[in-house]
Amino acid sequence: MQLLHIDSAITGAASVSRQLTAQIVEAWKAKHADTQVSYLDLVADAPGHFTMDAMAPRTGQTEGLTEVQQRENAVSERLVSQFLAADVVVIGAPFYNFSIPSQLKAWVDRIAQPGRTFRYTATGPEGLAKGKIVIIASTRGGIYSTSEAGQAMEHQESYLQTVLGFFGVTDVRIVRAEGVAMGDAAKAQALESAARDIVAASV
Repeated sequence: MQLLHIDSAITGAASVSRQLTAQIVEAWKAKHADTQVSYLDLVADAPGHFTMDAMAPRTGQTEGLTEVQQRENAVSERLVSQFLAADVVVIGAPFYNFSIPSQLKAWVDRIAQPGRTFRYTATGPEGLAKGKIVIIASTRGGIYSTSEAGQAMEHQESYLQTVLGFFGVTDVRIVRAEGVAMGDAAKAQALESAARDIVAASV
């Protein structure tokens, strides 16, 4: 079994999402001894933001690609191949300005490839990355899940669930720690809740 472990928090050792993804991977390995782990740090190895040079090979252009276009295509190919090869994907997704880190969005843009992760059919789009399990370590400084106003401002979990669903991933599990910036007691409570989520997500 192949597991892809992804971190995207910019805060390094202080990151709660990095702490949680490490715990999720260890919990998964403890229950699935045959797991092989590959690691992607989207801060240390960040793909460039999506550009027309990165888009060119996806429009059907195969001849006359510039050196930049070839280099950008190689980045996208490496990332989508890594994603498609994984049976389980663990994504650290902190909550930045009501959404996800730009590094994580750049990764999504690179793997969103027609013919690889989705295709268009006569009856609508079809996801091609079926059968995977994705576990999202969702961390938030405040609390957004318990009120309509908070949920309206949340474009983190909801976005990832939507785009992964578009890719055909129907088994998306959330490990959530929210309120981690609201004092020591709130952070401890958030981590306790996340620990329970990890147990449920690792089966």
